Amino acid sequence: MPEALRSYLEELTATIKRGDYREESFYPALERLLEELGSELGHPRLDVTVLPKKTEAGNPDFRVWDGASRIIGYVEAKKPGENLEAVAQSEQLKRYRSTFPNVVLTDFFHFVLYRDGVEIARATLAQPQPALLGRTPPVHDAEGFLELLRRFYDYSLPQKLKAKPLAERLARLTRFLRDQVIATELAEGEKSPLTGFLNVFKKTLIADLNPDQFADLFAQTLTYGMFAARIRAEGEFNRKLAYDYIPRTLGVLREVFRYISLVDLPKHLEVTLDEIAAVLQAADVGGILREYQQTHHSTDPIVHFYETFLAEYDPTLREQRGVYYTPEPVVRYIVNSVHAILKGRFGARSGLADGERPVTLLDPAAGTLTFPAMAVERAAEEYRATWGEAGVQGMIKDHVLPHYYAFELMMAPYAIGHLKMGLVLEALGYRMGPEERFNLYLTNTLEMETLPGSAEPLLSALSLESRLAGEVKQEKPILVILGNPPYSGHSHNKNAWTERLLKDDWPDAPSYFKVDGKPVKERQIKWLHDDYVKFLRFAQWKVAQHGEGVVAMITNHSYLDNPTFRGMRQSLLTTFDEIYILNLHGNAKKKETAPDGSADENVFDIRQGVAIGIFIKHPDAAEKKVYYADLWGKRKEKYDWLSGHDVDSTKFAEIRAEPPYYFFVPRAIEGLEHYREWPRVDEAFPVHSVGIVTARDKLTIAESKEEILNRVRVFAELDVQSHHVVHPKPQA
Repeated sequence: MPEALRSYLEELTATIKRGDYREESFYPALERLLEELGSELGHPRLDVTVLPKKTEAGNPDFRVWDGASRIIGYVEAKKPGENLEAVAQSEQLKRYRSTFPNVVLTDFFHFVLYRDGVEIARATLAQPQPALLGRTPPVHDAEGFLELLRRFYDYSLPQKLKAKPLAERLARLTRFLRDQVIATELAEGEKSPLTGFLNVFKKTLIADLNPDQFADLFAQTLTYGMFAARIRAEGEFNRKLAYDYIPRTLGVLREVFRYISLVDLPKHLEVTLDEIAAVLQAADVGGILREYQQTHHSTDPIVHFYETFLAEYDPTLREQRGVYYTPEPVVRYIVNSVHAILKGRFGARSGLADGERPVTLLDPAAGTLTFPAMAVERAAEEYRATWGEAGVQGMIKDHVLPHYYAFELMMAPYAIGHLKMGLVLEALGYRMGPEERFNLYLTNTLEMETLPGSAEPLLSALSLESRLAGEVKQEKPILVILGNPPYSGHSHNKNAWTERLLKDDWPDAPSYFKVDGKPVKERQIKWLHDDYVKFLRFAQWKVAQHGEGVVAMITNHSYLDNPTFRGMRQSLLTTFDEIYILNLHGNAKKKETAPDGSADENVFDIRQGVAIGIFIKHPDAAEKKVYYADLWGKRKEKYDWLSGHDVDSTKFAEIRAEPPYYFFVPRAIEGLEHYREWPRVDEAFPVHSVGIVTARDKLTIAESKEEILNRVRVFAELDVQSHHVVHPKPQA
């Protein structure tokens, strides 16, 4: 062993003496030393891989394997004589230390070992100064160096990683994958195969998807796709095996993993995915599954796992988690209400479990399948109470799988949703076969065009998802539509179909842009293009087509009383026979407080107030009614109340939604008819405007006439080719 150390130092010195050396010039010597000492220290099959680094991003310089299936750790090297103390505080090393649990930093003479980001050992094999002067240095601390390597080689991940540490480790690796690997690959342009994936997703799903958004989408998809595969794996698991555990029925995920598992990947992508697979191999999957089976009736461990992941991966995304996650009490209130409505108004004796009618259900903005998952559980509970445990599996196979549907646009929640539904069904005693899947489709709900077939595998898989989703959108009658659609005043879902959907008069569903047959004239008409309005309109359109059904959604509550939405309200009144509004308030923008002056909090971590809307259309209704209720208070109080109530146990008050505004909130109507007999203000003043509106005041307003004239002269004499204009300073 001492001879190996002397040979290594002689090789370093010879490299320095040749001159014109770079950091990479010393790699072969260190690679040979690490492998040779691996055998001496009890790791005879040790494998050291030098990792190509395209930029200062990417992976550390060396990856060390045990020669079988376990990643031991990483080595980051710097030129001899470089200040390792300063390097340790660099963003690059902080990133490596926070991402990888076992890292060595070296300048080929000094070595520092980090475990989970914390320095645990350092050793100096030799002083670099003699070598830099052309003389081979003597070994300084062989014992300390060998002990450091022994600790480095002996490291292994805990064999039973629980849910929280697993989520945190995966988050750090996924962030590294997003920022340092996928982003670097995409910067290569058309030379990178990942650019092909980006282009396919832009073409088929999200037209304005940019590289940063794709890197995030793809990184999370790869991690959670492997997580889903690991849940199904029994025994050994690694990146190459992941493909075998993705169900054949999930064509899009399967094609992504065909590339990940079966193709020769760029080295830095391969290394990071292997590290993620190694962490998943160490996961206590059995414990996580037991946790799910023990607690799924009251909480959602998969979503809590994802929230823990997001808190470490990207806290800003966690703050926006309404995209993925609706609080369980809200979901419970909506699902229980739908169940009661089906039994009481539609003659479905078993409610959500009724396969004779059959009850068809769709969540058009499914996220991680929170609503459909609870609907399945409620259906199983009803069936069990009526017919006993023995028939639940048959109900799932014959009713839930063919009649429950969901749409999702983003691949990460799509992957998580499929994982979660598999766990829900298994907790209920049903394990899907190789040709079965839950009908969660990767699609844009607000896009009606289906993709043409393709010989390219990924495009072909996306085309199949598009066709299956298209059949649900355009052909299948849906009795229940529920969920939590996204809220976005500046919607990116803009296409010819959504314009027609909102603006055209459909059978039994008039335009949102008309009221009493006349165009709605509002300056802020853009709010009618909010995403939640489009999703609610889609649900209304589907129910109107079918002739009966129930829509139950939690949305932004602005449509209840904003004058801009009066055409929307009148249209909903035309389509539906019973409308129930539970206003959950929580509008920080309006600084809402409870009627008694106490605090009022939102059920989400958002500033926009929300409401639950339940809209019922009967085939033969005699009259139309609107009911309204408020729920004020702190968040926990609202959660507790929602968990114990449904639409039938809520104390609603009937309200009159009358022209010209058709408000869905209570309004004092005493003397209203007499008030309307008087002329309207715009009738008394037919010529009117919004008043004086100024703009660019710093340019167009000045203290004196001379100053304004001076600015005009500057513009008059301006060279139109100029790219730089200096505004004259105001004269004193």
